[in-house]
Amino acid sequence: MKTGSLLTVSDRVELLVNALHPDTDHRPVVKLFTPDAGATFLLTECDPDEPDRLFGLCDLGLGCPELGYVSLAEIMEVRGRLGLPVERDLHFVADKPLSAYADEARAKGRIVT
Repeated sequence: MKTGSLLTVSDRVELLVNALHPDTDHRPVVKLFTPDAGATFLLTECDPDEPDRLFGLCDLGLGCPELGYVSLAEIMEVRGRLGLPVERDLHFVADKPLSAYADEARAKGRIVT
């Protein structure tokens, strides 16, 4: 699977536009997850100089979700117990800004959508 196949052109444009407005608490553009493990990624923006370097709320299923940058190539390497690759949640629609997801994730020890 190519690294770009989880993100559409529209996603990439929205991630870039969000990066150009860094003082805004953006809603996540996309949710990625492992179907056979607890990893979840809510992504809001990309680095304009390195488009595969994404910012968002990252949770590897270890009970300590955190905000930060992650490489799309590294996300693509994550596998769960059955060896399944990361998928895009096609039904996810963000209903709040990233900070609200982060606050809830810290309180519950995992990302809740």
